[in-house]
Amino acid sequence: MIKFSRFILLPIFLINLLSAEEKKAEAGKEQEKPTTVTAQDSVTIDGQKIDYRVTAATLKLKNEKGKDQASIFHVAYERLGVKSRSERPVVFCFNGGPGSSAVWLHLGGVGPRLVPSTEDGLKTLPPPHGVIENPHSILDVADLVFIDPVSTGYSRVEGETKRTEFHGVEEDIKSVGDFIRRWVTENDRWASPKFLLGESYGGIRAAGLSEHLQSRYGMSLNGSILLSSLLDYRTLVSGPGDDLSSAVFLPAFTSVAHFHKKITGDRAQLFQEARDYAFGDYYALLLKGTTLTETEMATASEKLSKLTGIPAAIWQENNLRISPSRFRKELLRSEGKTLGRFDARVAWPSVHKQDDYPDYDPSYDLVYGAFSTAMNDYLSRDLKWEGHHPYEILTRKVHPWNWGRKNAIVNVSGKLATAMRQNPDLKVLVMCGYADLATPPTGVIQSVNQLFEVPAERRKDIKYTWYEAGHMFYLNQPDLEKMRKDLVDFIKESR
Repeated sequence: MIKFSRFILLPIFLINLLSAEEKKAEAGKEQEKPTTVTAQDSVTIDGQKIDYRVTAATLKLKNEKGKDQASIFHVAYERLGVKSRSERPVVFCFNGGPGSSAVWLHLGGVGPRLVPSTEDGLKTLPPPHGVIENPHSILDVADLVFIDPVSTGYSRVEGETKRTEFHGVEEDIKSVGDFIRRWVTENDRWASPKFLLGESYGGIRAAGLSEHLQSRYGMSLNGSILLSSLLDYRTLVSGPGDDLSSAVFLPAFTSVAHFHKKITGDRAQLFQEARDYAFGDYYALLLKGTTLTETEMATASEKLSKLTGIPAAIWQENNLRISPSRFRKELLRSEGKTLGRFDARVAWPSVHKQDDYPDYDPSYDLVYGAFSTAMNDYLSRDLKWEGHHPYEILTRKVHPWNWGRKNAIVNVSGKLATAMRQNPDLKVLVMCGYADLATPPTGVIQSVNQLFEVPAERRKDIKYTWYEAGHMFYLNQPDLEKMRKDLVDFIKESR
């Protein structure tokens, strides 16, 4: 029996050894998977056929000892047949979060491929979702690089590096800045006009990079584009004795109430009236706090009701302060609907009608599945990219995020001002959506108005464009068309 057992054990040992070797070989194959794939394609823009090369790749960031710290996944589009690449602009694009990949700008806005939607972007199309040509891409005037920061998309930390080394305001700026430096160097684009396009938190990143790229690497930018962005978090979050965000959100409430026909009149005039009131009499009343008289409270509540469609009694009950979340649940309460945060034009049935705050964001649910499916299909089927991990569209894996000094609210306005002062040719484009309840446009405008370091003669280099929809206004077809024109004009004027 003993000999028989030994006879049996020998093959098992060999099998285990073989399995280990097979696993090792398989691991080797995984490591041998290409970190760069390229393809050629074309897109018709403004009636012209544009041939281009698309490259999906991971670029390794290294520490001072030359060891890998992270692999940054990105997709780059370069127009073919260009006579002089040094004269060809390149735009580095990223979304926000923090924790978002660049999929939204990539397949929703400026890339040569587009996730199809309805004309107004308010309804879903039946799955599964793929991509189509984007005739409103800006690839005809500039090359495009879509960047997924660490832990988003397919970007990951490497070796013994901790994710926390990348998950923070300054850490993020430095790592994305290092990626841009490396990409520009390895693709011989130092002489090219360079632009940043950041959406949402991407505006924080773009403002920081505008200063960092110049001060750290001497890389002067031609333009920095802030799409549905912010510079100062005080414009979004109020605290005791700080009511800035209440004033910032009021004009957005007015725009949304007008869209849903809860107030009537000329939208532009109503919006301006709300802005004037928000930073005039309304803000002064908020500063009074508990010293506000009953007469002042009643008068202000009626005024706010006329500007927002929210009953005066609710304004009174909340001491003239209603959060955007409460507004989203309250405006269409009688219809049993909840408004979207990213796009408040979207209104879906409320889950718990009796609650004062929304259970979900219908404007996010509207697009998440479509963009996730389309991106995975595009990368795997069209570009033949083999991903080892899930493509992280929007992840919480970046948290906890290092917001910087304790007891301080993030405000990168000073970085943008410094960049404009150091680089007299840097131009800024601020793109605003009327129905945005994530980063209301009045917030970034208020921050820009506080840039005292920017000389008066330079303020002409800060431009604003407006769109009917919300945070990702390019999902609305008319806004997508307008956005292309505005971006093309800005790039041409800033070269």
